[in-house]
Amino acid sequence: MARDMSDKEILKMELEQLKKEVSTPRTAVSANCADTIAYVEGLLPNDPLIKGVPDDKNPYKGDKGGCSIT
Repeated sequence: MARDMSDKEILKMELEQLKKEVSTPRTAVSANCADTIAYVEGLLPNDPLIKGVPDDKNPYKGDKGGCSIT
């Protein structure tokens, strides 16, 4: 697509994109990190990767056999 456009058209598209980006609301990285940390820590008590899965709810636990490679 850009091959078919002149340099002037490409620059015009870039300018339009920059105008859109400049009006995008921004927040500090530290504020975003703090929000992310709070969100993750809020979910921590229910996280099965941290807490583990109870044996009665674990479909992979038990004597279902296994895989043997011969």
